[in-house]
Order: sequence, then structure tokens, then C-alpha cells
Amino acid sequence: MPDVGAGLVLVGLPGSGKTTVGRMVLRLTQATGGTITVDGRDVATFGRSDLHAYYGSVQGIFQDPFSSYNPVFKVDRVLGMIRANYLPGLSDTEWKRKVRDALEAVSLEQADVLGKYPHQLSGGQLQRLLIARALLLDLRFLVADEIISMLDASTRIDVLNLLGDLKSRGLGVLFVTHDLALGNYISDRTVILRRGRVVEMGSTPKVFAGPAHPYTRMLLGSVPQLSAKWAADGVSPETVDEAPDGPLRPIDDDHFVAA
Repeated sequence: MPDVGAGLVLVGLPGSGKTTVGRMVLRLTQATGGTITVDGRDVATFGRSDLHAYYGSVQGIFQDPFSSYNPVFKVDRVLGMIRANYLPGLSDTEWKRKVRDALEAVSLEQADVLGKYPHQLSGGQLQRLLIARALLLDLRFLVADEIISMLDASTRIDVLNLLGDLKSRGLGVLFVTHDLALGNYISDRTVILRRGRVVEMGSTPKVFAGPAHPYTRMLLGSVPQLSAKWAADGVSPETVDEAPDGPLRPIDDDHFVAA
């Protein structure tokens, strides 16, 4: 889990295990090995009451915003479920203020989204509403799994800027993506996954400035640049497939790579 106010990005091609890690953090998938701890406690040991409290501080947002809503209910119901499950003692006045503040935090106007059905809103609005829903809680960590991949380019940067702003206010963000450029934009630390294994990890500037594993170099070499054409660096998926992935060894105190 990332520290409060920090961003950790999981990067890898489809099938590398990124989403599985996010689902394990959210206890949607049971880990078969290792542990995921919060405040020194293994989340796999949480009972029902512990999970209720856990989800009060750890929430997830996923790739397809449209699949997160029941089309026959207005979006108010998505927010109302938070009140029913976590804030039942809140007065109507306090609840309205909390909803207003959460919507303002994600740059949404109440008149534009409340009372609307999901099909009446854009993907960007729906994704922002899911973030606002999480902010109604006393949130500490957010698992953001490919949350901008289905959005248009202009909306993507808005959502990324929003995550960056929330991170600066103290929210820990686990950002799952196949796009290294986006990971670089939002994260403090980077973990590169390949075939379910960590092949490189460290502070984001170090991983991007000096990628040590062939797989990481291949991913970086795949990032398009507008200012110049890419020159072949001799690294391809074929050569990466031949590279062994062993235990991590340190390059320095804050950068590790598979041996």
C-alpha cells in the first residue's frame, strides 16, 4: 500500500497482474501468497466488521465507469449508499453540505449531475462521481485501476490532475496502468510487473531515468514522443521474453531490479 499522500504506480502489459494486485488490496480477490498489511494488520484476516471499517478508508475505482452504475437508478443513489452504510447519523443539512463539498472537489456542479441517470452523463462525469463518492468517506487510500483508459484525451488530463491534487492533500493513490507516461505523471514510486512478478521498482525518477531491466526499457521505448522519432534501441518483446526474472537485487538504496 502507498503511504498517505503518496502515489504508487503499477505498470505492465495486459496480463501482467496489475488488476489482480489492486483487487487483492480491495479484498475482491484472495491472495494466495504473501500479505497485504494496513497499519500492521494483514487484510486477509479481516472479519466483516473489520472489512466495513477498512472500506471506510480504502476504496477502488475501475476502468469502465458505465459498468459501475445501475442504469435504472439515478446517480444520487450511488452517493446515498455511502450515507446509508457509513454515515447514517448525519443530518440532511450535513449530508447536503458533504455532497456539495465532494462534488466541488472533483469540479462537478450539483445541477449538472444530481437527479440524472447514468446515460445522461459523460464517462468523465461518471468517473468523477465515483471519486466524489469515495471522498464522502474519511478516505486514506484509493485504488485507481485504469480509470482513464476509456476517457477522451482532454478528460484524461483533468482526471489525472484531480488525482494529483487529491494526493497533494494527503490521499494515498495506487495507480494501475499499462501507460508509463501516465504513471510518471502521477506517481512517486513505480513498480514494474511482468508475468505476475516484480521485475523493477523504486522511486519514479530513478526508474524512468535509469531503467535496468530489459522489460522496463522496452516499455519506455514504446512511449510515443511528439518531438522526435524513436530510434531502435535493440530491445524488443522477443528479446525481453528471453530475459530471466530472478529475485530483486538493489541498484541503490531506492531502486531494485530482477537479477
